[in-house]
Amino acid sequence: MPPVHQEQVEEQAEQQAVQQAWPGGPIDTSLLTRYEHHVARHVWFGQERVEGDKIELRIVSLGRKLADRIPDHHPQVIQGWLNISGLCWLERTSLKFTDPQLISAFVERWHPETSSFHMPFGEITITLDDVACLLHLPVRGQFYTPVSVSQEQAAELAVELLGEEYEFALRETVAQRGGYFSQQWLYESYNRNANFYGKYDCAARAWMLMLVGSTILADKSYTRVDAKWLLLFSDLSAVHTYSWASIALVCLYDNLNDAFMFSTRALAGYATLLQCWIHEYFPTLGRRAQSDLNCDNPGFPRAMRWMYKQGKTKLPDYRPILDALTPDDVIWRPFETHRGSIPFDLITLYSGHLRGSTVVPYLPERCIRQFGFVQYIPPPPPLAPAYSDIDSDWIGYHASVDRILQPTRPVTYASVS
Repeated sequence: MPPVHQEQVEEQAEQQAVQQAWPGGPIDTSLLTRYEHHVARHVWFGQERVEGDKIELRIVSLGRKLADRIPDHHPQVIQGWLNISGLCWLERTSLKFTDPQLISAFVERWHPETSSFHMPFGEITITLDDVACLLHLPVRGQFYTPVSVSQEQAAELAVELLGEEYEFALRETVAQRGGYFSQQWLYESYNRNANFYGKYDCAARAWMLMLVGSTILADKSYTRVDAKWLLLFSDLSAVHTYSWASIALVCLYDNLNDAFMFSTRALAGYATLLQCWIHEYFPTLGRRAQSDLNCDNPGFPRAMRWMYKQGKTKLPDYRPILDALTPDDVIWRPFETHRGSIPFDLITLYSGHLRGSTVVPYLPERCIRQFGFVQYIPPPPPLAPAYSDIDSDWIGYHASVDRILQPTRPVTYASVS
């Protein structure tokens, strides 16, 4: 009997999966509808996503570059705008190095339909409360979904909001091949306006755009910032009115939704947020080293608690370690000692959709243990509504909170989860 080729085995498995289930994956194919493209499916068949001799993802991590650009101090007026904006701590939270092996292992368990990691003990995710505690970004506020701009429009925005000459700005956007600025160009714009021209409002916009482009809005270019975000800073007195925690989380969710696919080779978004979240919830995993900062009493963001530590654990080694995790291996509520700095806000239990760079489901009912409640079988994820409905649901968040808390009760002792 001739040998059966790998391609034939996969084709037969796919045909069976359509009718019954995915081998190594969900039994019910109606929920995780994108599993066909999931990296976990390929790993099940012994395939790795390979780039050169590496099977782990390339991680966009700009912590070292950002640290080199942070001045000893900003001009007082710029520091004032930065403090009011809610973004000031992003200057201090980035890890200088991240662990692509550990992060890749978690990406293999991410599912975009539920916006959660599917672990052997159930689902778990990065919540708005986690973002608030780790980064001290404001949760409450309005959503912002940007509209892409051309290189000419980007140059016009640079004239209006950054005080640059049109031809000079246009050369920059042409060099970046679209409606983008390089992080270096924004840094230089900040220095020109702050130190030579005294145009502090323009300098503040350039700095804050560079800052978010190096952290919560980092993309796969490693060097560019999309000019479409510049309008967030048009009115410096209103920057704090946006839900920056939502903007950060939507960007990370969106990039995880891309990285879960077998064909993807890199993960953008704020890798520091993901890695520090892993360190907080999973004390037995990863290269954990703590800084000397007490991040609870003085009010530093909890991300500043962590430092990079070298290790030798590779992606294939992490897989069985994650497979063996139990609920007892998880710190379900890691930020209870941080409530003096960031009190728990009920709006982080909002259930529905968040909008930013795109629209993503945000479903805390699937991970209710992280909020101190007994987990139940959640309903299927809802379809994404119109933008106006998302905003209305966000404003009226109490309705969704009541809905998802009604079937459960608070955890009263450690074994109940």
